[in-house]
Formats: sequence, C-alpha cells, structure tokens
Amino acid sequence: MSEHTLTGTLSEPRLQKPKEVNSLVNQMEAGLKKGKGAGFGCRRTTFKLDGRDMEVHSWKFNDFDYKKYTLPTFARGLFTYRNPSSGDHEIVIRGYDKFFNINEVKNTKWAWIKENTKGPYELTVKENGCIIFISGLSDDSLLVCSKHSTGTRGDVDLSHAMAGERWVDKHLASVGKTRAELSRHLRELNATAVFELCDDSFEEHILAYAEDQAGLYLHGINFNVPKFATCSQGEVQKFAETYGMRKTEYFEMHDVDSLKKFLDEAAETGSWNGKDVEGFVIRCKAREGPTDPSWHDWFFKYKFEEPYLMYRQWREVTKSMLSGKQPKYQKHKGVTNEYLTFARVYFKQNPELVKEYQENHGIIKLRDAFLEKRGMKGSELVKIENEGGMSQDESGEAAETEDVKLVLVPIASIGCGKTTLAITLSRLFKWGHIQNDNLPGGSKRPVQFARAIVDSLKTSQAAIADRNNHQKRERKQIFENVGSSAHTAKFVALHYVHYRPDVDPDEYKRRIRKVTQDRVFHRGDNHQTIHAASKPQREIVNIMNGFLNRFEPVEHDQQPDLMFQTVIDLDIEADSRKNLETAILHLREAFPSVIKKMPTKEEMDEAIEFTLNEYQPKGGKGGKQQPQQPQQPQQPQQQAPAQQPKKETIEYFSIQVPYETIYNTLESTFETLPTEQRSFYYQLRDSNRIQKAFHVTLVHRFSLTGNKRKPSSKNQAMWDKYVNMTSAAEAPIKVKVKLDKVVWDERLMAITVNLGEEFEGGKGMPCANEVPHITVGTKSPNIKPKESNHLLVMWKAGTVGPGVKIHVADLGGVEVYGEVEAVAQ
Repeated sequence: MSEHTLTGTLSEPRLQKPKEVNSLVNQMEAGLKKGKGAGFGCRRTTFKLDGRDMEVHSWKFNDFDYKKYTLPTFARGLFTYRNPSSGDHEIVIRGYDKFFNINEVKNTKWAWIKENTKGPYELTVKENGCIIFISGLSDDSLLVCSKHSTGTRGDVDLSHAMAGERWVDKHLASVGKTRAELSRHLRELNATAVFELCDDSFEEHILAYAEDQAGLYLHGINFNVPKFATCSQGEVQKFAETYGMRKTEYFEMHDVDSLKKFLDEAAETGSWNGKDVEGFVIRCKAREGPTDPSWHDWFFKYKFEEPYLMYRQWREVTKSMLSGKQPKYQKHKGVTNEYLTFARVYFKQNPELVKEYQENHGIIKLRDAFLEKRGMKGSELVKIENEGGMSQDESGEAAETEDVKLVLVPIASIGCGKTTLAITLSRLFKWGHIQNDNLPGGSKRPVQFARAIVDSLKTSQAAIADRNNHQKRERKQIFENVGSSAHTAKFVALHYVHYRPDVDPDEYKRRIRKVTQDRVFHRGDNHQTIHAASKPQREIVNIMNGFLNRFEPVEHDQQPDLMFQTVIDLDIEADSRKNLETAILHLREAFPSVIKKMPTKEEMDEAIEFTLNEYQPKGGKGGKQQPQQPQQPQQPQQQAPAQQPKKETIEYFSIQVPYETIYNTLESTFETLPTEQRSFYYQLRDSNRIQKAFHVTLVHRFSLTGNKRKPSSKNQAMWDKYVNMTSAAEAPIKVKVKLDKVVWDERLMAITVNLGEEFEGGKGMPCANEVPHITVGTKSPNIKPKESNHLLVMWKAGTVGPGVKIHVADLGGVEVYGEVEAVAQ
C-alpha cells in the first residue's frame, strides 16, 4: 500500500480492537457527566432495532465542539452497541471526521494546507441530499442510519433512514444482490458505507435530481475504528458497481497550487462539467504540523457561495410570501424582486401548488421556470449583478441617500460590552437606544421592543436594538417585527466574535468567561436585571453560562443572518474604547451619509468616559423605557466598612444539570412535533420565560413541615442525608439524570426524570417530590415553578380537571449527568 493512498484498503481492512473501542465509549460516557465548563459534552440516544433483540447507541456532539481539541473522536455520525457475548463495545456505524469549509478554521487556510497536506487530492462532487450510513450486523441484517437516527419515527410518515432502506433494496435488486450479501461483506470489512440520499420525491434540496438520477450515491467506505481511516475513491466506485449503487463523480489533482486555481475558477460559475454543483469535498492526507511524522486521512470542503445563497434566499422569501408575511432580503434585490413578481403570478395560476411548496416540493420547479423565463442560469444573473450590469431599478440598490435608516443589532453574550458601546454611540451621534431590559416582561415584549425601535427611527437616523440577540430566533424577530413597519431600514450586526480559529476553542471560551465575569462583578448592581452585588455569585455565573452556551454566531450565508447589510466583528477581550472606534470606522465606510464626519479622539474618549463613570441604568424589567439623558457626575462614595459575612442558610438541595443539553433536547424534540403541539414551547422561548438554569429539586426546606405544617420525618431524614452527603464530599457528587417526558398545559412545562440509578443499590436518588422533574418554564411571572408539582401529580394520577388539557412528548431517555448542590438563600 503506497504511503500516498488513503489509510486502509478493501483488501487490507482495519479491524476493531476491543480495548480501543471500550476506551472510546468510556470517554464518551464521561462526557455525558460533564456540565458547565467541561472540555466537551455529548448526548447518547438509544434505539431498539425493529424485530431484533438489539440496541444501538447514537453519540452526538455539539457542532461547535468539533472545533475543539478535546473530543475523544471527531466522527460525525457514530453508533455503538455492546456485544452480549464478550461484553465489549463495538462500533457499528462510523461517519467521517467532521470537516470544515475553506478558511473556516486554521487548518483549512491555504497556507496550512500547502505546508501540512500531500496528494493525490481526490475531489468528489458535493452531492446535494442527506447522509445515510449502512453497515452489516452479526445476524446478516443491515443497519441503515441517518446521521443520528435509525428505524421509523412516530412524527413523520417516512424517516430518512427508512427512505434509505427502500433505496438499498432497489439498488440491490438491480444487480441481483441481497441484503445478506451486502451485510456480510461490510461486516467482513469492519466498515460503514457512506451515501448521499438524493431523491426529490422524498425531500428537495437546492439542486435538482431527475427521477433517473435519484438514489443512494456512495461516496465513502470508512473502517469502524476510533481513528478515522477511509478507502480511496477508486475502491469506493468498484464497491458501488458491485452492489448497484450510484457512483459519486471524482477526479484527482496532485499539487495545492493547481488545486486552488481550479477551485477558485469553478466557484466563479458554481458549476463543473456543465452541471451546477454545490462544491467539492477534497480528500487527502495531512499531518498536525511540520514536526509530526505521521500522516492521516483528512478532508476539507470548498463550498460555492453563489448562486446557492441566492437560491436559498428565493426559497425563504417564497415561503414568507405564501404565509402572508412581507418577504425581507438584503442581497440580490433586483433579481429577487423580479423573481417574487414571477412567483406571485405562478401561484395565482397554479393555486394547487401552494401547499406542495410549503411542504418542500416544487421549489426547484418554480426556480427553473423563472430562470427559463429569464433566459439565464443563476450563476449568470449573479455575475451580471456583480459587474454592475443591472440598472438601478433592476438591482434594487439605489445610491445611498440622506434618509437611510440603520438598525444596529448587537450580537453578544452577557458582559461583552454591548450596552457600553450602545450608550456611547447614542451619546456621540444622538441615535436612538432601545434597551430590552427596560421594557415590561411577558409574551408581548418582542413586539414592544420592535415598536420602540421603529418609533426611534422616526426621529433618529439610527437605532440600537440593545439586547443580546445571541440566537438566530431573536435576530429573526427583529427582522420580521421591525422590517414589517420600517421597510427601508438597513440592519447592521455588531457581532462580538466568540470563536478564533487560531486559539483552542475551550481556551478561548475560558478567556471569554473570565473577561466577561470580571466586568459583570466589577459593575455590581449597575445593570437593569443582573444585580451582581446583591445576588449570589453562583446564580449570576449560571445565567451568564446559559447565554454563553446558547450563543449562535452570525452566519452570513444562512437565514436569518442574510438580512444583515453588513457585519462588524468586535473583539470581546478588547476594551470598549477600541470596539467603539472599530464600529465607527466600519459604519462610516459603509454609510457615509449616516456618519458624515469621524469623531475626534477626544470626543470618543469623552463619550466612553461618560458611559463608564457617570451613566446609571434606568428602569428595569417591568419599568418604562426611559430616554437616555446625561447624568450629573456623582460624588464618590466613601467605602463602607467591611461587614462580616452572614452564615448561609440552605434553601434546598438540587441536582444542577447542564443547560445546553436540556435546551438542545427540547429544541430537537419540538421541531419534530405537529404545529399545534409546538406553540406553547415556542411561546415560552420567544417571551424569555424558559428558566435561565435547570435543576432537579431533591428536597426543599419548606417540605420539612409537611402539607399541614406538621414535621415530616421522611423529608427531614432526606434533608439530613443530603446535608451529610454534601458536607463530607471532597469532590462534586455526580448523578445520572435520565430525561423521560416533557409534560405541559397552557400555564407551565416540566420534564419528568429518573434519578441516579447508580445510587442506593439501584433505587436511585431520593426525592421529596412525588414526580422528580425539571421545570422548563412558566407562562408568566405570577405562575411559580413549584406549581409543576401539582401538574405532574395530576398527570400521573390521571385526575385532570375539566377543561385542563395536558400534553406529553417522549424525550427518548436522553441521559445527562448533574451535580448535587446545597443552594443557599
């Protein structure tokens, strides 16, 4: 085997070593136990195979964790099972190691690629479908999986895995092969076959696949071992021919310079060999650096931006139009206006196609009809637009006028300095500054926030939408709610960057935590809602970690962030004075009619000095929005004499569980439920009524007296047990928490859990609540989280009152690990 071929061949398969696989599974199980501040965390989902006495486990890491150096494996798509005979774990499905787009991370920059990779470089066309994995089991059956699932699903008529199975049978029948033959072959190879399912009758994507082109495209054969090892495309294509599968087109190049030249040229048209393609996956060998003697299999991708961004935009604006909303878009305005005019006529003439489009069918047909009418390819339209070949009316990009209106949208986590920047910009330029924290709470706050922004634009040339906006849904709210009234407003992102490709992501996250916590605890109570001097430090840190873990960076090429006219990247570690100048320089360059003259250094210094030393926050949630007025300088207060710390009184014992895993589980669960079952969860989420930290209450001080204010000996014994347990512990007490069901009515939502099966000889952790649970959130502040107890007792007993409807959804037994804590008043 040549050193230049990819690792492993079909004639020399890589076999599993039980010790290596057991070690990998043990590390991932340890990841289940890790919460806030951990090097990594993962989620395990168990699937019982239909008709077989066998369970497989799917392992899933957060997407952003793949940019870390601490993962035990970088496989994206990994399934294991425990061999009942040996007791050893086995890998049964092994996807590719996660690979990144060109320039997305340090290792996909051309300079690094040139120094640390070697050819041949195999280029495979990036097929446009969904990934399917297939492997063989010991009973000669096939295991067919999507990225993280297998078998049927109750929420859809046909799952991706089952659609894949149907195509397997079609392909095998075409060459007279059987499932058992394919299973035995893959089992002997200890390998996973990796396919792209491309079938527009099942699910449309961006590129079209005619009926005679649909099917499973084989593009990889990976060995089921912890360290990524895959076969060359020549062998992959022979395997595809043997079993009647579709082959993925590929070719080879032998040096980086010619590779880069080819890819850059292909990106100009978004096509290859006369066919639209979304890009290429490049497969080669790499090393960690010049001193690393070992070469390993390594992939990266080169995605073509256009015309696919334009196509995605057309899809989104069409769905907005069909749902009765005003379509919003910032790019390709002229041709998109023309497309929408065509689409309105198209659906008026074909009203029966509306429902199909809303169900993701007919998207490509409409687009192709428009392009045919236009007499051009999408890439040609983009090229004409870029070269300025459209008139002003066609392009929709009128020259900037004096009446341009800007909405500045900070994208930050707590402590980045967004409000400091907002106040300073407002002071310098007399712009509107709307603080979400000053508005009354409740489900109407997003609408009130947008209304305040729109009102501000009536008297100011720019308005600053001051809230964290750290998730895409919040940005989408602003685009929809503000854009529906201020049609010509341009949106600008003030993006506090939470990732640096040249720094280990864990290390950078630690640095962000340190600098933001230092700022928050330094300012004390000088904030509308985060009273760091008055509240327990642990509570503040939990809130901050929740925002940090939920942070979603700006993605310029995806909705809703396509709506930003420009994105200004800011440095979290830099001081506010530096970020102020960065923001102003970018805004002046992009919008010279808004900032006609650059402020002097002295003016910027004075403005930031005022913000940092004289500004006092107004209002707070539940108060009225106050106009920002200069504050009179306050006399420095003498430092109060140090007080003796009060002895903490324990309020309750709980298991603190990792916020991100719970939140992501809820998100993935509700996005698959019918619309009518999603509404209450989305109401909680969009009105900020989901808890800022999640925990399971084990026993509360109030429960010691019983329901009739008489002592409860059972709960007192439980209380004493946890006092002794936490007092004696020298390290955090880890407890396995299994998420069972999410239960809700029109007032509140909770998750039922099973606690600590490893404790008390399998009896689990004792809990004073009849139904151990995590409260997700309540509809309004006057509904207390403790009311979850009443809801769950009614549900469990089946004693639901008249007019009360309780909803239940299964969470699939997701397991997380939490820490037992004594929570003080």
